[in-house]
Amino acid sequence: MTKEVSHETADPATRDGIDKLESLELGETESLLQPKGHMKPDKAVRGGGVGGKGGAGGKVVVGGAGGGMPQQTLLAGACFCLASGGMTLLNKAALSSFSFKATEALLFFQCAVAVVLVQVFKTTGYIKVEPFNWNIVKVWYPANFIFVGMILTSFWALKDLGVATVTVLKNMTNLIVVTSEYFMYGRVYNRYIWLTMTLMVISAVVSGYTDMTFSASGYFWQMINSGFTAANMLYLKVAMEKVKKYTSNGERLDEYSMVFYNNLLSLPLIFLVMWGWGELGSVWEQEDLHNPAFLIVAGLSGLVGFGISFSVLWFLSTTTPTTFSLVGSLNKIPISFIGLLLYESSYSMANLLSISIGLASGVVFVVAKQRVGG
Repeated sequence: MTKEVSHETADPATRDGIDKLESLELGETESLLQPKGHMKPDKAVRGGGVGGKGGAGGKVVVGGAGGGMPQQTLLAGACFCLASGGMTLLNKAALSSFSFKATEALLFFQCAVAVVLVQVFKTTGYIKVEPFNWNIVKVWYPANFIFVGMILTSFWALKDLGVATVTVLKNMTNLIVVTSEYFMYGRVYNRYIWLTMTLMVISAVVSGYTDMTFSASGYFWQMINSGFTAANMLYLKVAMEKVKKYTSNGERLDEYSMVFYNNLLSLPLIFLVMWGWGELGSVWEQEDLHNPAFLIVAGLSGLVGFGISFSVLWFLSTTTPTTFSLVGSLNKIPISFIGLLLYESSYSMANLLSISIGLASGVVFVVAKQRVGG
């Protein structure tokens, strides 16, 4: 069962360790964010740092000198917040501030960057990745199909909607997951969870009603994205259990192996979407490919997205899953309002109020689930 609220983002490498993701990500569970073979999230491993070599067999040791060092926890949390928030804003800039129309090509590029960087870090010995295995591919492809649907619809929604609006609408994912678990597994939540769900729904409805730059296509794709994100949250743990019989150590895929497999398997699927929508030929005609500013933003989005995978593990190694989830939810608040200032030309007080309620309900949802042991 999920213990944390989903973390919204549009980058593929990000959602592998969070979302994905966005989520985003994105509803991370302790078992997903802390695969077997890693240290417990509330205990740091001595003698390491992010990217530092240590431990048996030359495995990377993520974390620092101990969970009692607030300076390291603050630094790790700051890196996580900056990377996560920066990723969302960079994607929004790439999708909305330029005339680049080949959305799927940009996503293909980000997935390719993640695959290349995983291989580079693997070759240099900084991380350990599960060797390529066709049996793993066969088991993982259903989860990857959902993953691709999630990141594609996330891009399509973010292109037409504001950062704050996307964040508020992402709360609908929690409603889908909680409702699905009730009907599928008979899981019952108390009135505080459902009260929070009600606030989320009201906030989303009012946000849409008061949105002065309303985009029907943007809202449509965000609702579809919530469905894909919920499906990813519900199915990912099943896939991780199935894949254990084919991994070299008999355990679930770790963070970096998920980054590798998710992004590698996404490439052919995204390529098919590019072909179906006629982007294979038109992408090379995009004027922004000769725009240094766009190239910088696109390049940074790929690098920062991959960097979030490191910051997630580092932050988790110095704190608890509850704190990690709360920080992630709280981080959405400044990012949402920064997005309003940077990308929204007009908004009303009613719209700001509905967005604020939605953001606050996301934080309350995390606290309520932790208190009821959810």
